[in-house]
Amino acid sequence: MSAKIKMMFDETTYTLTYVVFDEATKDAIIIDPVLNYEQAASKISYESVESLESFINENNLKVHYLLETHAHADHLTGAAELKERLGGPKIAINKNITKVQEIFKDLYNMRSLNPNGEQFDELLDDGQVIKAGSINVEVIFTPGHTPACTTFKIEDNLFTGDALFMPDSGTGRCDFPAGSAKDLYNSIQNKIYKFADDTKIFVGHDYQPNGRELKYQTTVGDSKKNNIQLKAETTENEFTEFRTVRDDSLNAPKLLLPSLQVNIQAGELPEAEDNNTSYLKIPLRKVSKK
Repeated sequence: MSAKIKMMFDETTYTLTYVVFDEATKDAIIIDPVLNYEQAASKISYESVESLESFINENNLKVHYLLETHAHADHLTGAAELKERLGGPKIAINKNITKVQEIFKDLYNMRSLNPNGEQFDELLDDGQVIKAGSINVEVIFTPGHTPACTTFKIEDNLFTGDALFMPDSGTGRCDFPAGSAKDLYNSIQNKIYKFADDTKIFVGHDYQPNGRELKYQTTVGDSKKNNIQLKAETTENEFTEFRTVRDDSLNAPKLLLPSLQVNIQAGELPEAEDNNTSYLKIPLRKVSKK
């Protein structure tokens, strides 16, 4: 099999979604789908989901899995909506999602949430190979950005999520709860950079620095040589010191609080209350009075 890759870009959140498919057998998987959310109006819409659905239907593809590289903090996942529309593909994520659920269950006071990952159809193990018809997906745990981050390897293609971006963008931040710059360094150096230099990398976001055109695909060799934050020769101390200072200067993602309470539940939206309206919870933090 020679995997075909269709990229879709959500301009609002700079998120890259990928459909990987086999033209001969029509087997497919989707990585990191987006559910559109307008924060000011607190409005859900389905443009990204509908684009994926149209592509799947036009090409007569059978989607076996909806794969999440991690519980995203910058957009709502479209996995639950796509599962319903596409006839029940499995939603799968790194088994360490339970650690993320434990943290955010308390933050949101989600008393009914069972932090055992049962909200997902499949919890993935490091080194596992997912069989999606004719498509084999190798699961590679790459924690650091979050403890539940995964890189997916399909043939000579790596889908790195928020671990590693285009060389002029660097790497994912590590200041979320249970994030670790040391873990991210080891994930990239000892796992991603171990592959042959011509191995392709497909990134999870492209923020288009300096207004350049959209880019989403690089190689292991290019990253080792040119990544502005983590080259092959970068030491662990250099990276962790840089990442700590850099992360201290960053604002929280705009959709951090709305997205995580949905994403740790596999994309299921809160149930409607007795007025037939669903609500997202936003914790209120008070600054200490002088």
